[in-house]
Amino acid sequence: MNNCSNGHTLCSKCKARVRNSCPTCRQELGNIRCLALEKVAASLELPCQYQNLGCQDIFPYYCKLRHEKICKYRPYCCPYAGAECSVTGDIPFLIMHLKEDHKVELHNGSTFKHRYVKCNPHEVENATWMSTVFNCFGRQFCLHFEAFHIGMAPVYMTFLRFMGDEDEARQFTYSLEVGGNGRKLTWQGIPRSIRDSHKKVRDSQDGLIIQRNLALFFSGNDRQELKLKVAGRIWKEQ
Repeated sequence: MNNCSNGHTLCSKCKARVRNSCPTCRQELGNIRCLALEKVAASLELPCQYQNLGCQDIFPYYCKLRHEKICKYRPYCCPYAGAECSVTGDIPFLIMHLKEDHKVELHNGSTFKHRYVKCNPHEVENATWMSTVFNCFGRQFCLHFEAFHIGMAPVYMTFLRFMGDEDEARQFTYSLEVGGNGRKLTWQGIPRSIRDSHKKVRDSQDGLIIQRNLALFFSGNDRQELKLKVAGRIWKEQ
């Protein structure tokens, strides 16, 4: 809270909007704080803005905003990784959004097999695909496949994200397997929550990473085409 020299009070947001000039008397606002009102504000207790989504906590005025940034009831961001999407909502809403707006397939079951085919893999240097949402154990999981570089080395990476919070994600484990020509790579891990962006997961290298030369070796066909077969399984820890 700030005062002008005549005692008129404005909050900091209004102060910025009126360009530091009191809208009542046109005096310059300066940096005169209204300590009385600040004490009143500090004594206020307010509900979280996500109360209608299930949060029943009440916080002092100055703690409320800090809580809302990490509130477990806050809406989720759309997990689609093929393009930037600003849509937010709860999990059922986002599943419908992914199916209708991003044309993502919904697959029922805890095991899967996917094929990633590119006629000229050298044309794909930086790309990401989110092809499927898996529905199992009453929860949903997103499968991602990305092409990018680690240093100068072109690689492919595939990983799973959990549509829910991090604490719930830890209840599950998944494995991924890719191979060919008598060789095989496997990965086992805990799915990351969609609270973490796909870029954050990719940059932490928390998934199955395949160097391009090895991926083309797995693909056969004189290493001219990318034909990766990725198998996976999700299970719930006891």
